Order: sequence, then structure tokens, then C-alpha cells
Amino acid sequence: MDAIPDDDLDVDAFTTAIESFNRFYIRLPMLEKLSFTTLSVLDTLAAGGGPMRLTDLARTEQVSQPGITQLVTRLERDGLVERRPDPSDGRAVLVHITEAGLRVGRSRHDDRTRHLLPLIARLTTEQRQAIAHALPALTRLAELGRSLP
Repeated sequence: MDAIPDDDLDVDAFTTAIESFNRFYIRLPMLEKLSFTTLSVLDTLAAGGGPMRLTDLARTEQVSQPGITQLVTRLERDGLVERRPDPSDGRAVLVHITEAGLRVGRSRHDDRTRHLLPLIARLTTEQRQAIAHALPALTRLAELGRSLP
């Protein structure tokens, strides 16, 4: 494991804060009443920059191959994703998010923003500025995490 300078960041405290925030964040009420796994798959397809093979989606979402196949079948039936042949391998399919699937993601984002606004308004100016200053580092950390095998 890579070490960081002792005075730089308490990674344990950072992990605790992120875990605490995530517990709250993923439970924010949504207009779209879909399962966490469903929303995660749609988010992965929307944020991933393109379609994905079922095997890659299963690995990314930490779901079994039969489980992801069943979920994608439901999402396809609901018009949120579609399967198309992989042009580089005729035996494989790629899962694409549809415009309806993208709308679900935008709705989820808007719902969360609506719920966070009054809470953020209760923070001090210094706390809001600290979050604003941390955004580039958090964005970069997420990018690094997505690049892991």
C-alpha cells in the first residue's frame, strides 16, 4: 500500500466521513422508486462514457453474471437500456443506456440536489468553502478509482 505523509490526510477519518455521508446520501428519497443496483447500473452506463459488455458490468457492479443478465433483461423491458451486438465480437453484446435511462439518472441527480440544498444552506460559509475546495480532489479520487482493474 502506498504511504502518504503523516501530516497530509488522516485516511481513516476520511474513510469514516465518506462512509457516513454515503449511508445518508444513498438513502435520500427519490421520485424514481428503483433499486440501488438498478440505479447503480444506469449510473455506471451513463458515467462510463459508453456501452459495456455484460461481463464487465457484472464485475463493476459486483453482481453475478446471471444476476446482471436478469437485471439487464428487466431494464431492457422497461426501456432503460438496450442490447446491441458488439461490432468487435459478433458473439458478444453491449449494453447501451437509452434516453429514458438517462432521464432516470438526471431525475435522481435533481432529487438529490433538491434534498441537499437546504442542508448545505445550514452549513457555515467556511464549511461550504471547504467542500468547494475539496471537489477537485474528490473528483480526481473518483477518476482514479474508476481506472482500477
